[in-house]
Amino acid sequence: MQRRSAVMPIITIYQGASGEGQELAETVAEALGYRCVGREVLVEASRRYGIPEAKLNEIVDKGQHWWERLLQDLRPYRIALQATLCELAHDGKVVYHGHLGHELLPGIGHLLKVLLTAPIEFRIEQIRARQKLTDIAARHYIEEVDKARSRRLMAMFGTDWRDPNRYDLILNMGKMRRDGAKRVIIEAAKLDEYQPTPSSNQAFDDLALGSRVYAALFASPDIRGSSLEVRAEGGHIYVKGRVDQGLEEEVVKLVKNVPGVTKVTSDLYSVPPEAFLGP
Repeated sequence: MQRRSAVMPIITIYQGASGEGQELAETVAEALGYRCVGREVLVEASRRYGIPEAKLNEIVDKGQHWWERLLQDLRPYRIALQATLCELAHDGKVVYHGHLGHELLPGIGHLLKVLLTAPIEFRIEQIRARQKLTDIAARHYIEEVDKARSRRLMAMFGTDWRDPNRYDLILNMGKMRRDGAKRVIIEAAKLDEYQPTPSSNQAFDDLALGSRVYAALFASPDIRGSSLEVRAEGGHIYVKGRVDQGLEEEVVKLVKNVPGVTKVTSDLYSVPPEAFLGP
């Protein structure tokens, strides 16, 4: 994938159950000449990797209980979303608003992660106005959405969205107006600490290519159930893990067909079916 050099960081904006994250993201994007994305990531992931959009919506919006997390491997869905966001942000000029973006680009230096917060009374008033609810119903709605999002982030990433250390900038929207928040975000994005460097651009390219390779493997019905790890260094892909017997060559072939892959090193093994039958 040919990528233009970014001159400013990628920006992600996470909002609570209330708030105006989308509106703020749109104003920041307009001021910077960036693209603003949100649920487009779900739609694109569904289209590109053959995952039913309803399934992605269920995983992203519902939030799983502990017993569901034990029964379902969410990594393929996370990787599909990650690969799609990397594609959408390939030139760096993206403001993402939503609940997953700040975790989908780990290890990328030119990423500014923003959390919008507000006192509970302020959030209740916003929900009341937007959804025509009573105070009690609005509070219940906020509590339930926050719980679902906590389960969702823990299931997909093993992280707590309420941890302030996971963000670069936290803004109290109960105190700050949208225009003020926009100005703060734009000024923060100009700081040297968040500018792209050769190493951060390479880290992004490696993450993008590795995610595309893994997503392509997951899209194959024969390989979907395999237990694989994928790592990218430049155009060199390292893939290892367990596959069904006779699929080793198919894995390597699929990896080589992903655009941007120049070399493949595999360490694959299989367990014959009779091994599962017992003595």
